[in-house]
This record gives sequence, C-alpha cells and structure tokens, in this order.
Amino acid sequence: MMILPFPPLEMMKLVGPTDPASFDNPTGTPIFPDLPEQAYDRVFDFGSGCGRLARQLMQQRKPPSSYRGADLHAGMVRWCQDNLSRHDPRFEFAHHNVYNAGFNPDPSLPRFAPLPAEDHAATLVIAWSVFTHTTQQQMEFYIREVARILDTDGVVVSTWFLFEKKFFPMMQEFQNALYINDNDPTNATIFDRTWLEDILSDAGLHVTKACPPGLRGYQWVLHLQNKQHGTRVALPEDKAPFGSRRAQLMTEDPSKIGLPT
Repeated sequence: MMILPFPPLEMMKLVGPTDPASFDNPTGTPIFPDLPEQAYDRVFDFGSGCGRLARQLMQQRKPPSSYRGADLHAGMVRWCQDNLSRHDPRFEFAHHNVYNAGFNPDPSLPRFAPLPAEDHAATLVIAWSVFTHTTQQQMEFYIREVARILDTDGVVVSTWFLFEKKFFPMMQEFQNALYINDNDPTNATIFDRTWLEDILSDAGLHVTKACPPGLRGYQWVLHLQNKQHGTRVALPEDKAPFGSRRAQLMTEDPSKIGLPT
C-alpha cells in the first residue's frame, strides 16, 4: 500500500474528523463500494479540503485515471499539492478562489465561480460537506456546475442538511434555506427537501440513492445522476433518533492555517 503523509491536526479539525483512520484506506477497497467500477475513472472532488477522500482514493487498488480536487481554502490546497500530488501526479488540486467568511475572507472575491473542469469531464463528482455550507444562491449556481461537468452516465455523491418547509409557514416562496449563524450563513445551511428535488430536476439531475442521517436532521448522503440514467428514488422520512453533533470551535484564524507566516 502507498505510504502517504497525514495532514496536520489543525487541518483535520477544519474538515471535521480528526481520527487518522478517517483519512486512510489500508484495504484498498473503493471508498464508495456501491458505485460501479467505471465511476472511479475520472473524479472531480468539489471541496477537497486537506485530501481526506483523495488520500483514500490514492490507496485504492485501482486509483482513478485522473483526479482533480478544488477547494477555497488556500492552505489546504497547498498542503495537498506538496504532500499528495508528488506521490501521484494524476492527482491535481486547484484553489477555487471564491469568498468564504471563515476560509477565504477577502470581501473583494466573487461569491461563486465556474468549477475548474470541462463539460462532461467527470465520471464521479464528490461534493462532501459542500452544499451543507453554501447559501441558496450559491447552491443553485453550483448544482448547475456539477451537472455541467458530470459525464452522461456519471454519478454525484453529495451530502445535505434537509428540512420540510411546510412546517415554516412564514417563509416566502423564494426562501428555501435556513441558516444558523448570522455572521457566516455558510456555517451550516439547511435546504427544503421538495425545493431541492425541483432544483435538481431543473438542472437535469435526480436522486438515485438516498441515505438518511444517523441523527435526525443531520447529514443526508444523496447520489445524483442525469435523469436519463438511474432510477429516481423518493426521499424517505427522517426517522433517526435525536442527538447532537457540533463542529469544533476554532481558536485561531482558520484561513491562515497551512499558509506561510
């Protein structure tokens, strides 16, 4: 198995899990075992962070023929370039230089921009902990970008926080997201289930697999495909037990981690 460095603990904290086992793939098995083998041919990792999934993909018995990660945190992109790409040049990482209050806080930057990939370039698009951290306007833009770069029979593996707008009668028709942080709305974003399915349909996509969260209201895993491929599935009811899983609070400026001092 390829021996790869682990990212610094400070970077692990930025993406959530800090257990090195969450970054490792010692058996070399596909990281999403229910996907067909051909899905791993050309991977676009939207929100590649400090390389948690890239590192596991590199250790697969059959790694992707090409991989491109894009992330708005410059320090994590730099770490991946210096520590992962040198082990396998098929793995490339690009800085997606858009504004984020915590990770890329230059107010002159655009709020969204086209993804660095050609049309139909990816057989697998990963968006793990991305749409849980976008505004409604950003989500609408980026889901169209995901549909643009997805190959005809490709698959999107994505995560979402979802709610049912029918329980919030004060919300306007154009309001379909809830936010928990008045300083940084992208800290966590929760989208209406029905609206999400409509937006996906408008982009030419549909849900082909839906995994409800382990804690009620937490992170759903949705597989998406072009509407010409796969069988659409309805989102099941969230019947998970109640609980809490709060992100770690940072005591330093997260945008500076991994950058020269």
